[in-house]
Amino acid sequence: MEAKPSNSPKSFIDQSVTPGDVVLDLSSMANQTIKLGGGLRQDCDSISVMKSGKLRFVKPNKYWVESSQKRYVPCVGDNVLGIVVDSKAENFLVDIKGPALAFLPVLAFEGGTRRNIPKFEFFIASLANILAGLDFILQMGTLLYVRVVKANPGMNPELSCTDATGKAAEYGPLKDGYMFESSTGLARLSPTCPVLEALGKKLSFEIAIGLNGRVWVNADSPSSVILVSNAIMNSESLSEVQQKIMVDKLLQRVQ
Repeated sequence: MEAKPSNSPKSFIDQSVTPGDVVLDLSSMANQTIKLGGGLRQDCDSISVMKSGKLRFVKPNKYWVESSQKRYVPCVGDNVLGIVVDSKAENFLVDIKGPALAFLPVLAFEGGTRRNIPKFEFFIASLANILAGLDFILQMGTLLYVRVVKANPGMNPELSCTDATGKAAEYGPLKDGYMFESSTGLARLSPTCPVLEALGKKLSFEIAIGLNGRVWVNADSPSSVILVSNAIMNSESLSEVQQKIMVDKLLQRVQ
């Protein structure tokens, strides 16, 4: 029996949904533009669910289904951590934990032109790149913070190291630090979540979280990197109060 669309989108937000649930009726949302994230699809005037989880909404207009799983399904607009595995004439091949390797065009960098394409090398940086203003090279195993710009079924996803305005912003190679993998649910951490807020009050560190379940942490000392990484990995099944207590205990051990 087909589910009936909800007249109010708010009725499903933060609620558990299952495949087949119709959560939005576009015919009742005239003159509104919405963005669909992972776990949702459009069927005529209805938006239905493709996987179990909780329906989430972020202003101004994005909806997605949040679930905790190891497998990552690429979605346009996702910020992910990718690992360079190979290079072709027009693209770098990047592992983003998806069903297939993703393409990162050689020109998908700020200021990218045919004259200053980043080189794919194993050991020695290209002097031409440095002179051209690109102070990095893409080696085998380079960790990148990138944005998914194309994600069509049956095709390799396409990535970019620039934001919507063509600027590098926070995207690009991540140097030093430590990368670990998590579930895709844990990777939805926001900067204001209790565990990151509690850690930020006591420690100075850098963090990049990919929605594909990869997290990169960097700090001045290895002990801080280990503490932050362990706190994040241990926080998935804890409540907000439990997360703060857990962080306090970890901080007491290193003081």
